[in-house]
Amino acid sequence: MTKWVYTFGDGAAEGRAGDRNLLGGKGANLAEMCSLGLPVPPGFTITTDACNWYYENGRAFPPDLEDQVGNGLEHITAIAGRKLGDPERLLLVSVRSGARASMPGMMDTVLNLGLNDVTVEALAADAGDARFAYDSYRRFIQMYSDVVLGLDHENFEEILEDEKARLGFDLDTEFSADQWRHVVKLYKQKVEEELGDPFPQAPQEQLWGAIGAVFRSWMNQRAITYRRLHDIPESWGTAVNVQAMVFGNMGESSATGVAFTRNPSTGEKALYGEFLVNAQGEDVVAGIRTPQNITERARIEAGSDKPSLQKLMPDAYQSFVSICDKLETHYRDMQDLEFTIERGKLWMLQTRSGKRTAKAAIRVAVEMAKEGLISKEEAVSRIDPASLDQLLHPTIDPNAERNVIGAGLPASPGAATGEIVFSSDEAEEMKARGRKVLLVRVETSPEDIHGMHAAEGILTTRGGMTSHAAVVARGMGKPCVSGAGSLRVDHRNGTLIAMGVTLKKGDVVTIDGGTGQVLKGAVPMLQPELSGDFATLMEWADNIRRMKVRTNAETPADARMARSFGAEGIGLCRTEHMFFEGDRIVAMREMILADTEDGRRAALAKLLPMQRSDFLELFEIMAGLPVTIRLLDPPLHEFLPKTDEEIAEVAAAMQVPPDKLRQRTEALHEFNPMLGHRGCRLAVSYPEIAEMQARAIFEAAVEAGRKTGDPVVPEVMVPLVGLKTELDFVKARIDEVAKSVITESGAPVEYLVGTMIELPRAAIRAHVIAETAEFFSFGTNDLTQTTFGISRDDATSFLEAYRKKGIIEQDPFVSIDVDGVGELVRIAAEKGRATRNGIKLGICGEHGGDPASIRFCEEVGLDYVSCSPFRVPIARLAAAQAAVRKG
Repeated sequence: MTKWVYTFGDGAAEGRAGDRNLLGGKGANLAEMCSLGLPVPPGFTITTDACNWYYENGRAFPPDLEDQVGNGLEHITAIAGRKLGDPERLLLVSVRSGARASMPGMMDTVLNLGLNDVTVEALAADAGDARFAYDSYRRFIQMYSDVVLGLDHENFEEILEDEKARLGFDLDTEFSADQWRHVVKLYKQKVEEELGDPFPQAPQEQLWGAIGAVFRSWMNQRAITYRRLHDIPESWGTAVNVQAMVFGNMGESSATGVAFTRNPSTGEKALYGEFLVNAQGEDVVAGIRTPQNITERARIEAGSDKPSLQKLMPDAYQSFVSICDKLETHYRDMQDLEFTIERGKLWMLQTRSGKRTAKAAIRVAVEMAKEGLISKEEAVSRIDPASLDQLLHPTIDPNAERNVIGAGLPASPGAATGEIVFSSDEAEEMKARGRKVLLVRVETSPEDIHGMHAAEGILTTRGGMTSHAAVVARGMGKPCVSGAGSLRVDHRNGTLIAMGVTLKKGDVVTIDGGTGQVLKGAVPMLQPELSGDFATLMEWADNIRRMKVRTNAETPADARMARSFGAEGIGLCRTEHMFFEGDRIVAMREMILADTEDGRRAALAKLLPMQRSDFLELFEIMAGLPVTIRLLDPPLHEFLPKTDEEIAEVAAAMQVPPDKLRQRTEALHEFNPMLGHRGCRLAVSYPEIAEMQARAIFEAAVEAGRKTGDPVVPEVMVPLVGLKTELDFVKARIDEVAKSVITESGAPVEYLVGTMIELPRAAIRAHVIAETAEFFSFGTNDLTQTTFGISRDDATSFLEAYRKKGIIEQDPFVSIDVDGVGELVRIAAEKGRATRNGIKLGICGEHGGDPASIRFCEEVGLDYVSCSPFRVPIARLAAAQAAVRKG
């Protein structure tokens, strides 16, 4: 018989932390905390395998699950001395999701399960507090109706707000027992009105309804979106955790809270969190009440006049601090904890590795390595390379004028400017149109996940530092200001009112997630300082990695930026990008439209000094580091004049009639230019183009060598080679130019000639091409296009549909197709080395900055990856992680 249920409690557990795949993160960690002897309410976990069985069998439960759940309830009863549905010894349970990967707020939870019209009186008698009992009952009705019965929680919030208005109350805590009784009556009436059936009273019916709802929530839209954004497979499923309830809403000696063992925004080694007295867990994250600080230090820094947990409940606080230290040491990572204090007794409800900003993640990893908790290799491996993106973008210039129109909590660092939108659908729609937006909400909920992803940043008027908006924004690396209570959002009229200023959709604001300020208009930004812990981690990564990291750059600005980020040379200089400015494009068009070689050479003579100057500056910036320059690659039609004005301008420069130029332009038209007259084919047809570029490269190398005193060894890359004879033809012209430059300058010129492997034929015939080529650079953008027969520019119209339907797991233009394109790279690398021992191998497509693709490059043994400047640190870290993984 398959074991679907694993129990925990009273210092023992059937599972452990290593059973994460089976028990989910929450279940595995509850089991582990029990085994460590921590105070955890007893319970049981239904496995992720049961979830998968549920979906594979028409959303039915496994036939033997009912008996195992019954045994699990008996286990809880034996430890707690209470039983579900027993009015004499009442047990209430929580039913929570728990996926293998943390998915905060994405799936469903039900608390206080087991309450009905009879047991609520038993709870009141047991607790000696009828107000608490009916408060718990109304919470249960609202949550169960929303999660299990599908009746939106707003139905109940409207009733509650109406009652508050009628009674003149501001807070839920002002309700008496009788007033909660009346609210419960109204809630039940609403359920029957909307659904046609009374609210379910049988605890067993309630339990199975909740278990099914948690399984179903694995496939709700927000969970699907979250999995897509975080590459979490659908096949993992979710576990269900059923656990005896403990109550933080049993009066002034009870509380509930959320905490991190270190600051998730900065990484500082200091307890960080919030709690509420006389509350349940959802109250803390919902932002309905303003939470209090856990530590006295945090209370003082926040300027709060509400007592900290440290002062209010010192014994429970000391126990909590001790548990925090124990768990961080045990897991060797920063922990995110949920706890409840029931009448002075501390209970631990959850621990997991805490989500944190990139800045905090780096600080935590570096400090833990220095503390001896983890090794330097582990510190490097713990940082998500993609998360470094958070650190490589601007922050607000401290000298900029700030038109502050409001302030909230600095929930997630960084700054963002964008047009205001008030709904997630609007955010997604405007992002698709290329607009930058800020999502402004009263508070976010899991349904907003798609809008939060689309927005540059998030602003909420309610919620604390552990609210949904704050936690999700930090995980996404988005700036967030939460709890900006001085601002007022009017959804009906689509306005944001701030300090007497009324802003509407489309107005531009800036948020500063470091200070919590909200600023009117766009504000100047500064580039980040990549020093301190970041520099330390990068130094460790550089000492660990084997592969070099170069950049794709052709402008001095990009080259300097890449060098500041640690690039070790240029892996791809796309020379065609140098021809589109001012006088250059006119000369380029003259060259293309000339109908004789002499005419082309005359135009190329104008371009030669411009190209030489470009290359000289790049060589100087790279200061002896390798620079790979690709000869002209795109089809010539990309440079041609398109408007009558542009044709007239080129005609005047060439002193020919415009009509003649128009005819020549039409003659150069290609039906499929991506597979047409481009790459090395241009150099074969018009050798004078390659000769001009080679001369510019070599003359610049000579001049740079004289200036610096060190020889410059350029790498000349011939694109789109499919035949060795093509490369032989072009290389002969390059070699002839080199001899001429050596003779004319009297200086030696060292250089390499290689090719870009971007055609399947080139990969398959790499052993032959390597007889001529001194290096290979894999152009995986075009290699992906030519392998799949898909145009990258047109693929977006259907590749996302392919991914959603499970036909492909990843867009092959984002992460390398290991089985197809990757196999061609592997074949070419092996064949190239077999012919030319020590041939230099690199990759220079977009995949050069993708961590998963970089892991593949390490497996194949490439010498370097090349990527855009802002992805250089990401590639450095990913290359180190790949080396650690390979061992």
